[in-house]
Parts: sequence; structure tokens; C-alpha cells
Amino acid sequence: MLLTKKSEYALLSLISIARSDKPKNVDVLSKELNISKSFLAKIMQNLAKHDIVVSHRGVNGGFALKKAYDKLTILEITTAAEERVPSVFECSPSVNSCPSDIANTCTIWPLLNNLQNKINVFLEDLTLKDIAS
Repeated sequence: MLLTKKSEYALLSLISIARSDKPKNVDVLSKELNISKSFLAKIMQNLAKHDIVVSHRGVNGGFALKKAYDKLTILEITTAAEERVPSVFECSPSVNSCPSDIANTCTIWPLLNNLQNKINVFLEDLTLKDIAS
């Protein structure tokens, strides 16, 4: 699964917000990025719920970053957008919670788990600033 449209749209929206000197509302973002307004609104709600953006009400309202864009990690953003840690495979990070109950005999689980851990570290080290520049 790694990154779906939710993650892509979250990242594009946050880059747009980071480059703006004032909050941006869902109407503006959806037109600017050619994204469904209702789909984007749900994504922005998830980002607000996870303290990535803050919502300002009123005529000049909209969303603004809650913390500096060089402090927002891609893993943090994608986890909020997807509402779970993005994973490359269906494999569980724990042998005990394997969805198919074969982790103890699975010969590729250690490889897949190792790969997922490396991807998580990479996404944790990459910030919004890194991809917005």
C-alpha cells in the first residue's frame, strides 16, 4: 500500500500551505490542486486531528501548519493521512499479530519486516521541507 492518494494529496496540500503566508481553505486547495473538495476535507480533518495543521475560522480562515515544515516528517504526515502507518506489505510488524497466523513458519517475514523498518526510518528522516524545496 505504502502511499495512496490520501498521502499524495496530504503532501501536496501541506506543501501549498507551507509556501503560503496565510491559511488556505479547502476550496482554494481543491481548486489549486484539482482534488475533490469532499475527499480533501476528510484528509485535512485527519491532519488537524493529528496536530499537523490548525484550522482557522472566519473570512480569512483556512488551514495553517501547526509546526515548522522542517519538523514535520513524511512518516508523521502519511500516518495521519492514511490513519495508520503506511506499509509496503500486508505483513504485520509483529510475529504475534500476523494476519495469516503463519509468521512463525514464514521464511520471508524477516526480510519484509526489515524492509519495512528501513522504509519507516527513511520516511521519519525526510521532512516536508525536504520535498517542498
